[in-house]
Amino acid sequence: MLDGIVLLDKPLGLSSNHALQRVKNIFFAQKAGHTGSLDPLATGMLPICFGEATKFSQFLLSADKSYEVKAELGVRTSTCDREGEIISQKEITCNSVDIEKILSTFRGDIQQIPSMFSALKHNGKPLYKLARQGIEIEREARDITIHELSLVEYQAPYLTLQVKCSKGTYIRNLVDDIGEALGCGAHVSELRRTQVADFSAAQMISLQQLATLREAEAFAELDAFILPLSQIALGMPHLQVSSAAAFRLQQGQVVDDINLTQTGFFSLLCDQRFIGIGEVDQHGHLRAKRMLQQR
Repeated sequence: MLDGIVLLDKPLGLSSNHALQRVKNIFFAQKAGHTGSLDPLATGMLPICFGEATKFSQFLLSADKSYEVKAELGVRTSTCDREGEIISQKEITCNSVDIEKILSTFRGDIQQIPSMFSALKHNGKPLYKLARQGIEIEREARDITIHELSLVEYQAPYLTLQVKCSKGTYIRNLVDDIGEALGCGAHVSELRRTQVADFSAAQMISLQQLATLREAEAFAELDAFILPLSQIALGMPHLQVSSAAAFRLQQGQVVDDINLTQTGFFSLLCDQRFIGIGEVDQHGHLRAKRMLQQR
C-alpha cells in the first residue's frame, strides 16, 4: 500500500501505460496511475501516482507543463510529428528574425484545434483510432495559454523551442501552426517534457535507474524517490485547520468560520500534517476537493 509520487523520466518509444506498468511492478504497488500521457515519440516527466495520490491526479492533469521541442521546418506531416505521412514539402525562406516575429503571435491566450491524432474522444472513441480509419471529425477550437515560447536554437531546417503552456495544449499542433504561419510547414522531430506543475526536471529518475535499484534490492534507495502526497499541492497556499474542521471536511460538510478573504485551492494541514486539498469560494466557505483516507 504505497502512497506517493514518482517522477519518471519516460524513455523514447514506450507508451505511458507501458511505462506505468513497469514502474508499478518495480515498486510492487497495489494501485498506480499516471497523469498526462506522453506519446511514445516523447520523453520526459511522467508523474506516476501510487495509492492515495491517484485521488489527486486531476490537479497534475490541470497543471501547467513545460517542454523542449525540436521541429523540422519545410515538411508537414499527417500527424504533425515525424511518424506521420508527408503531406507537403516547401522551401524554407525564414530566418531567426522572422521566426521570433511569428513566435510572438503565439504567446498568451490563443485558440487551438486539436489534431485528429489526439486521444480526445468522439462518441466514446479516441480520435486517433478514427483517423487511422481515414475518418475526419470536425473539432472545435479550444482556449489555451502559452505562458512562454522562446527560440533556443535555429539551424535550418531544425528549430528548437522551449514552451510553457496550460493544460489541453498539443505541442504537435502548436508546431504545425507555427510552420504554417512561417509559410513552409513543420513537424515535431523530438519532444521532451521538462516540468509538470512545480516539479523540476532534477527530481526525475529513469526507468533504467529504477530497474537497476530493484535488481539490486536497494529498496531504501527506491523508496527515496517516492515523493510525499503533500508535494502534489506544492504550489498552493497552506491552510491550517482544526481537527474538528478536518472531520467536517472529511464528511463532506462546509466549513464557514475560517476568516479568509483569499479564494481558490489550498493545501490543507491539520497538526502540520497534509490531509487534502480544499477550495475557498467567494463567500469564504471552505469545501473539500480531495481528502486523504484516514488509515
